[in-house]
Formats: sequence, structure tokens, C-alpha cells
Amino acid sequence: MNTLLHHRGYYGSLEASPEDNCLFGKLQFIRALVSYEGQTVAQLSEAFRAAVDDYLETCATLGKDPELPCKGSFNVRVGHDLHLAASVAATRDEISLNDLTRKALRQYLDLDA
Repeated sequence: MNTLLHHRGYYGSLEASPEDNCLFGKLQFIRALVSYEGQTVAQLSEAFRAAVDDYLETCATLGKDPELPCKGSFNVRVGHDLHLAASVAATRDEISLNDLTRKALRQYLDLDA
């Protein structure tokens, strides 16, 4: 089951509340809290799209740049041994640790270089 919705470059969660008998979610990968809900998956998907559109319109009205999902940088805590091995491999291959990490992520995610 796909648990992420997608619209205009934004992603949203799809969650259920048995207690309230409803579906709900929020935009993912941004700091702003933007939530939505519905009774059916179709209603939730529609509410998600409306929430994204409203978020972008509100930002435009306020003259504020909307947050982009994921900034393009993140901290990863991998432990001493893996950090050392990656640093040695990057140095051996004469590339940066960032380039080694990008290469590994692209390979893991099966993305074209």
C-alpha cells in the first residue's frame, strides 16, 4: 500500500484513526504543519491536494517562499567504524565523502547517475 500522497512536488502522509473513524495526514518533509482529513481515500486525496494548493497560495499572499520538501542536506550518524571506512574509501577513490554518499544513495535507490 502506498502511504504517501504526491501533488505539486509535495508529499503527504495517509493515516487512519479507528477511534475517530477517519483518515488524516500532514505534509511531510517540511517544518510547517499542514494537515488534512477525510472519510474515504478519495476524500483524503482531495483534501491533501487542496491543502497543498492552500499552503502555496497562502505563502504567495504573505510574500513568503514556501518550504521545499527536503533541503538537500542532512546529518547521518553512522557510527565510528562505518564513518572511518567510508572516509578511507572516499580518500582512496579521490572523491569527497559527500560524493561517496551520493553515489551510494543513488545505487541503493536505483537512480541514474
